Amino acid sequence: MKLRRNLSKNAVVSIALMLFSAHAGGGFATGNQANTYFVGLGFWGIFSAILAMVILCGMLREAMIMKNSRNLSSYKEVFENLYHPFDKLAYAFEAFYLIMVVMVIATTISSAASALSDSFGFSYKISLVLISALILLMVMFGANLVRKFGAVMGILILVTSLSIYFYGSFSVENPLGRLTNEFSQNGFLHFPKAIENGFVYAGFQCVQIPAMIACCGVLKNKEEVTRSMNISSLINSLALALSVFMLFVWKDYFMGIENGATLPTLTVTKALEKNWISVFYLVSLILCLISSAVTITYGMVARFEENEKLKKIKNIKVRRLLLSLFIVLGSMLISSIGLTNIIKYGYGYCGYLAIFLIIIPFLTIGAYKNYKYMQKEENKVGENIQISLD
Repeated sequence: MKLRRNLSKNAVVSIALMLFSAHAGGGFATGNQANTYFVGLGFWGIFSAILAMVILCGMLREAMIMKNSRNLSSYKEVFENLYHPFDKLAYAFEAFYLIMVVMVIATTISSAASALSDSFGFSYKISLVLISALILLMVMFGANLVRKFGAVMGILILVTSLSIYFYGSFSVENPLGRLTNEFSQNGFLHFPKAIENGFVYAGFQCVQIPAMIACCGVLKNKEEVTRSMNISSLINSLALALSVFMLFVWKDYFMGIENGATLPTLTVTKALEKNWISVFYLVSLILCLISSAVTITYGMVARFEENEKLKKIKNIKVRRLLLSLFIVLGSMLISSIGLTNIIKYGYGYCGYLAIFLIIIPFLTIGAYKNYKYMQKEENKVGENIQISLD
């Protein structure tokens, strides 16, 4: 019994950390998205960042409950269930997901390879091969390894990123005073934009859905899903809000440097002139990017690994290897032949699209369907008990 409880706790925490590590690479690792969506909003930027994580985790909670309660096998079945009786709308998510996968995988792999190349002196091509090989290896062994890998990466990223953000935030004079001064000057001026950006940012992060659905089977009931997403909401909110706060107090500095806003967190860590900060940031950045690439690649692999045509390849590990190789190479090819702008424009609208296609449906229709389904299942159990007593 004690062992079972420990396993349950481990599953709850590991799924929470997996989401955190997956979000980090496509979220706050470089500081670019945090600067774009939150920093300019001042005090309300921190509120917006926390709102985004609450929305994301609340939406994922409903998706995972829907998947586990009905024993669904893929994200496609989850979306068909959500949109029923308009099942074909699930293809809209497929299109959204393909755009996001190509964009995120191409950028995370190339960024991680660049960081590895710059730091250790490897050629870019060798770094690209090393990063891609690690991703293929992780994905090949399935959901259990991806979940464990994500949990370990989550712990390492949490420690390194929080260390950087705390030190960076409080290395300037009166950082809290700067925030309160901004609020006293602008008040609620940025509040409407903060709400909008919170939803849009959560929309971008909906790319995490397939991987989370593929790995959430270890959560045995609704309560475990809820606990896991509460933990994830807390640590994601803490890390993202701290990154926004640090960038806010350093905004005048990195905005005044040429290309300083492209990788603002890197610009700030260099300005701190502390070797340990630079090492921590490098480790955190590479881990964030690799973890996001692994998680998102596996989400796509899990969707197609049971395809009837692919089942002709009997060994599932070989199947996963070939699928992930195709996804990685395809993403990098699209990036290299000049189609990136098409993807970027699509990516730019995906956050808004996801609000109406994914977030609102899950938080309203999905929540209602889950409530009615769970209520129905509880009534069945009660009827069976009554019959057995009679």
